[in-house]
Amino acid sequence: MLTSTYTLVALSVEQTTVRAALQSLLDELRALPADFSTLAAGRAAQLCAALRQTYDNCHWRKLDKFLVPALRRSTAAADGLLADLERLSGQAALAMGAAEACVGPAGHPVPRDAFCDAVESCVGALRRRLEREEHELFPLARAAVGGDAWFAIANQMLAHDAHAQEHRGDARLARRGLAAPGRDTRGRDPLQPEFGRRHAALIAAH
Repeated sequence: MLTSTYTLVALSVEQTTVRAALQSLLDELRALPADFSTLAAGRAAQLCAALRQTYDNCHWRKLDKFLVPALRRSTAAADGLLADLERLSGQAALAMGAAEACVGPAGHPVPRDAFCDAVESCVGALRRRLEREEHELFPLARAAVGGDAWFAIANQMLAHDAHAQEHRGDARLARRGLAAPGRDTRGRDPLQPEFGRRHAALIAAH
């Protein structure tokens, strides 16, 4: 089905983005000087901020917003896998907290081994989650989620992207002290019905 293929390809793009960010973190970690037992607090704090941003980006993907709820509604067979994925996210969160706990006030050295181990543990847990999503969750969703549900997911994703793009445009105008002509500046939820109208690209793919 074209709609399910479109949706899974779009979700895979997010997977690739998160993978690239995780690899970048590991590259930065491995580039740290290896001949010292401590790290500068400022550098460790920068890595922690990048790690948290990547974790948050992983947590707020369209997969969790749109595909997982549809999969829960479609089959109980996904419950065990989804629980495992949540456990991996929990492990990543704990490891991230351990990395952040290593960073004290500015000027205080950070224990290199403990910090690096915590960051690598967080990255490893997120990578294992991505692997299981791609090799288990996506095939299960393709088999269990029905055509109408795929269409609804894809439509929600397109509405979400359009709303995000509009919001970015409004933010740029606000920074310049401008407002878009005739724009209703009240906040809108992209998942409300006014954003749920059928997108032309989906009508063609359905």
